[in-house]
Amino acid sequence: MLRTRFAVTALLGAALAAVAGGQDRAFTLSFKAPDGKLVPFYQEMSTEVTQHIKVQGQDLPQQQKSTFWYQWTPIKEEKATEGKEEYTRWTLKQKIEGLRMNIDISGNPINYDSTKADAAGAAGNPGLIEFFKNLKDSEFTVTLGKNYKVEKVEGKEAFINKLGSGSAQMDSLLKKVMTDDALKEMTDPTYKLLPDAPKKKGDKWEKKTNLNLGPIGSYELTYKFTYLEPDKEGAKKDFDKIEVETVINYTAPKDTTEGLLFRIKEGSKLTSDPAGSKGVVYYDPRNHRIDEATINIKLKGDLVVVIGGTDTKVELTQEQKTTIKTSDTSFIAPKAPTPPPPPPGK
Repeated sequence: MLRTRFAVTALLGAALAAVAGGQDRAFTLSFKAPDGKLVPFYQEMSTEVTQHIKVQGQDLPQQQKSTFWYQWTPIKEEKATEGKEEYTRWTLKQKIEGLRMNIDISGNPINYDSTKADAAGAAGNPGLIEFFKNLKDSEFTVTLGKNYKVEKVEGKEAFINKLGSGSAQMDSLLKKVMTDDALKEMTDPTYKLLPDAPKKKGDKWEKKTNLNLGPIGSYELTYKFTYLEPDKEGAKKDFDKIEVETVINYTAPKDTTEGLLFRIKEGSKLTSDPAGSKGVVYYDPRNHRIDEATINIKLKGDLVVVIGGTDTKVELTQEQKTTIKTSDTSFIAPKAPTPPPPPPGK
């Protein structure tokens, strides 16, 4: 009888484990502490870009490393409905706490670090350094709707005025390039990396989006996801693991580029290489957020750039790696000093 009970218990345990393993995971975001208080969170986004550009037989290599630090502060939550479905609409404030830029264009470096008091940058590019300086402390008010999709972004006009200050050419470019699509991409705390519905291990799904950059052209992006088994060991073993492949197709602009010094001719193409465009997302189910994500993109194609009425063929190969991290505390704010241990015997 005892053996039968153990056998039944073991089978029941195995069955429950199988059911639990097959259950769908709901990927949600949390903007609250356990006591219900709204609390801020912080993100670090680092990107490394290597470009190989060939113009009229001449190689023009470029390297770029950038890091942006964001503070997200939830302001309001409210209930909303779509048909018979109820969801929570969130309003958050995004602030650029700081940034670091390291750019090398054919051996000509441009460096800026907002965390350093003497961030002088490059004397030969004062306008670009001023642009970087104005990025710091920029703020947007972001409204997230169903499935945390960005519904509305406020602060665009103030952002353009701040960045374009003192430069009519920069102001004109920003007004054309800073489309609503671009602004929503900049202020999406999910980076479109979370599924819109619960998933179970082995599931595959896609997300498609179009990014219109006005006179620069538009990008059709498809994210292909696979929900993998978690890591068996290491720091990420307790996190959900999702593989992501990014598929990109570029289309040259059809609209006028009046006011710009260049034009990308229709017919120019850029496409992504599947082998070099895979990444991974680690979702933290305890804190309900993306803990860390690495997105790789490899692009290759030919562009025809028109400058002063002359067509110039540009061959481009680009490799890009972006790493996103999330934390309860700022990545750059000074840490409180650790108090010394009490004297022995006290």
